[in-house]
Amino acid sequence: MTGHVSLTATLSSLLLLSLLQSGIAAAQSCSNNLSVTYHAPVAASGWQYRLIANGFTRPRGIAFDNDGGLLVVESGAGLTHLTLNDEGGTCLTVKSKKRLIADQTLNHGLALSGDGKTIYVSSAESVFSFAYDSQAVSVDLSSNRTLVTNMTNSDHTTRTLLISKKQPDTLLVSRGSNSNQDSAAGDITSGHSQIRSYNITRIGKGDAPFDFLDGHVLGWGLRNSVGVVEHPSTGGIWSVENSVDQLERHGQDIHQNNPGEELNYHGTLGSSDHQGGNYGYPYCYTVWSTSGFPGLGHLQVGDQFADDDAPSNVTDTTCNTDHVPPRVAFQAHSAPLDIKFNSNASEAFITFHGSWDRDDPTGYRIVSVAFDSDGQPTALQNSTNAVTDVITNENLTNCPDKCFRPVGLAWDSAGRLWFSSDATGEVFVLEQTNSSSNGTSGSGSNGSSSGGSDNAGNSLSLGRPGLVAVAQAAVLVGMLLS
Repeated sequence: MTGHVSLTATLSSLLLLSLLQSGIAAAQSCSNNLSVTYHAPVAASGWQYRLIANGFTRPRGIAFDNDGGLLVVESGAGLTHLTLNDEGGTCLTVKSKKRLIADQTLNHGLALSGDGKTIYVSSAESVFSFAYDSQAVSVDLSSNRTLVTNMTNSDHTTRTLLISKKQPDTLLVSRGSNSNQDSAAGDITSGHSQIRSYNITRIGKGDAPFDFLDGHVLGWGLRNSVGVVEHPSTGGIWSVENSVDQLERHGQDIHQNNPGEELNYHGTLGSSDHQGGNYGYPYCYTVWSTSGFPGLGHLQVGDQFADDDAPSNVTDTTCNTDHVPPRVAFQAHSAPLDIKFNSNASEAFITFHGSWDRDDPTGYRIVSVAFDSDGQPTALQNSTNAVTDVITNENLTNCPDKCFRPVGLAWDSAGRLWFSSDATGEVFVLEQTNSSSNGTSGSGSNGSSSGGSDNAGNSLSLGRPGLVAVAQAAVLVGMLLS
């Protein structure tokens, strides 16, 4: 009897080992063998990623349609659709690629109507809408309508778009400044550096488009708030702000670590609370580093301070009494470009495109910010530790030339987070493999745990075939031992 049990246990172990090996082999046999040509990014513990597509022309805004197709704005080229083949986990490939709109003026903005039948895109000057059939993968080019216009200015030319889920008839448009320090932005009638909203049902067929200045002001004094999002539970509108470059304070260069980038709150649509305020630009900026800060006084991280070129009536005091402070500050020059909440609104994910004017590069990563049940960040306003890394470039000395530079974010129906990298012409997918221990780099990356592999295609996660094999092993072993 003892020998029979021993033999059964041995056979069970061999069977389990065989099936586990089959499962791992299935997971490793993903038909997607794309790899990056630079040092591979490193995902945080609990995350894995894969390069899904490359060869794009500066991919920026991305979104999924109702049939799982991925829409990609290629800056200076138009709008492209990807049909995906999903093998589970991060193992996806591009089944087909189709240019939906060929338009060199499109540069960033992308949104879909609630029913998925209308696409919204933007140029530096205008917002356009097109009728869209996601099943047929076709855009009716003859349906093109201009919804908002008169937004032309130089320097910051992206026009981020957001269709509210709480108020589906409302379109939000974010417009940046005309220069690094744009004095015209101090006048609300300039339209520079503002987020405005529009009830697009008020435009009938044949009606003239909205002038940008016709919109309701959600916030102004926002130098370049490229990322805009609606909280899925509270409906609160949030934006991420790219602050000024090459700043001096009392004649001293402080631009390495100041001013901070910003996470700003703009209230909820349909309410006047927390809306229409001035957020400081072009004369008031946010403290990030207090170390060696000239004339610090009682200022702390997250407070606002006056620029040297500000009018005489603008002081540190008035900056903090007359303007809306950020809810959270980020490292100077991180360049946040998009923000998306997860499904339960416990985290906001933000792309940091990366610096260009800092001696030590910063950014070049995707981070998350924790939110509480009231729809507010858990971090204090003066925190310098509000973000948790999700995926990073391991060696920032290689940046920007040999790094991914994340821009747009989009969730798919399986809960995977996708992102574009404009500088490298790529689109990636991220998947959370567990809900714990985010924030450490290495073991979650697709490649070696040290991040030393240049192959961004070899995930060791068990996809659907691998999980099936493991489940079969567990059942059979149980039968043998019963």
